[in-house]
Amino acid sequence: MSGALVNLMRLARAGLVLAQHGVRFVPKGIPVPWPLRLARVLTWPIRALAMPFRRGESADARVSSALTRLGPSYVKLGQFLATRADVIGPELARDLSRLQDRMAPFPMAEARAAIEAALGGRLEDHFVEFGPPVAAASIAQVHKAVVIEDGVRRTVAVKVLRPNVERRFKRDLDSYFFAARMIERFHAPTRRLKPVAVVETLARTTEIEMDLRLEAAAISEMAENIKGDAGFRVPVVDWKRTAKRVLTMEWIDGVPIADRERIQAAGHDPRALGLTVLQSFLRHAMRDGFFHADMHQGNLLVDAEGRVVAVDFGIMGRLGPKERRFLAEILHGIITRDYRRAAEVHFWAGYVPPHHPVEVFAQALRAIGEPIQGRPAGEISMADLLGQLFAYTEVFDMETRPELINLQKTMVVVEGVARGLDPALDIWTAAEPIAREWVERNLGPAGALKDAREGASEIGRILGDVPTLLGQAERTFTALAEAARTGVRLDDSTIERMAVADARQRRSSRIALWIGALALVAIALGFWRG
Repeated sequence: MSGALVNLMRLARAGLVLAQHGVRFVPKGIPVPWPLRLARVLTWPIRALAMPFRRGESADARVSSALTRLGPSYVKLGQFLATRADVIGPELARDLSRLQDRMAPFPMAEARAAIEAALGGRLEDHFVEFGPPVAAASIAQVHKAVVIEDGVRRTVAVKVLRPNVERRFKRDLDSYFFAARMIERFHAPTRRLKPVAVVETLARTTEIEMDLRLEAAAISEMAENIKGDAGFRVPVVDWKRTAKRVLTMEWIDGVPIADRERIQAAGHDPRALGLTVLQSFLRHAMRDGFFHADMHQGNLLVDAEGRVVAVDFGIMGRLGPKERRFLAEILHGIITRDYRRAAEVHFWAGYVPPHHPVEVFAQALRAIGEPIQGRPAGEISMADLLGQLFAYTEVFDMETRPELINLQKTMVVVEGVARGLDPALDIWTAAEPIAREWVERNLGPAGALKDAREGASEIGRILGDVPTLLGQAERTFTALAEAARTGVRLDDSTIERMAVADARQRRSSRIALWIGALALVAIALGFWRG
């Protein structure tokens, strides 16, 4: 069976499951390609039969149920697309943001085999106790275990990848790439959303998540970044018992941050913890450019000393210097009502094309910032403000920045956690010192010295590369001169092969589309006969 047909059958099955749950993946306002319109017509009876049984379910519950049924890679796809409201629309992104990555655990025997293959020897060589899974997600599950070193007994958390998860994800990613290429080729209106690039980003993200050494490195990097911070910490990695498919780290005995009553009973101040959560996230994003991008309530605990402890570092976010300056200056500009300055930062960062007047963009920022001035703290949402800011992207021809969308998505979650601890938390009071600290450090005298050092270093690097650059330039000019003198020629056989390949590609694409339509018809007929 051809690869195209296999991918079409997989996508047809996914389409049927989504139809049964009443899930629409094409954002409102985006023209629907004709193959999807045909599929929607064919699956209408399925939706009509299924929807009465799901009438009491919320939209996010239907989405979660559909993706869980489709399997781990679709759950991960849903989590990823929750950060891309520009691709799937704000409504579906909101529903997907509530998607919980919970799957059935795999057997203890398979966990044992995975650990022994990764670490060598027998499981008992590494752990004196090893318990059943305490949590299971789409890519891995976690076990509680005990180790003894130098006579000291320590409790650890052991994260183990699911068996054959790489093969399962590769198979489904192949079908995602196939769908994205077909969409880009045959549906011009969606090309600006870059579907293939979206799938490529998902592929890179999952590849990183499926190497647990990289998650261990993320924990280690954040530990270094925050070693001078109070009130927030991360687990200690056990590198001796960590490999590509196994991650061992300190077990955190803490109260779930959602359990406000237990937090108060333990003598901790929920309001102070809410402030810590929000300010820690902003500090990590602005100061370090490296933040935990999955800071929901299930990934945050409060230890006996009253510190917030983050776990599960499979999804991390990064911001470059330009994005950090953008975030800090935008927050600082809106807090201080300096909209002109905030607008100039957009132009400096290259987010707004220069043919738009700075004054007009400053006016748009004022339209966002002024309504929040003087409002009660509980009514102000930084995530909503960033969302409104991104809503202007089309008006001002701004290119989508995935890293900033990821930041906004995480900000929504962090705000929810912080407000759960302190409903009256003043977002601006919490954000102002972090933004001010960044501005003073990077744009004041200290920032000028830092820029001077970095500039001198860059000049030195360029001077060191001059001989190499001159050599490359000489070879390039020689090649161009030769091409100008003799011309660029293709032999007849090369031209013939190019023509044949182009014709074959066009023919196979047409065949693939018809196969897809026929497959959907066959599946729909089979459903009714069954």
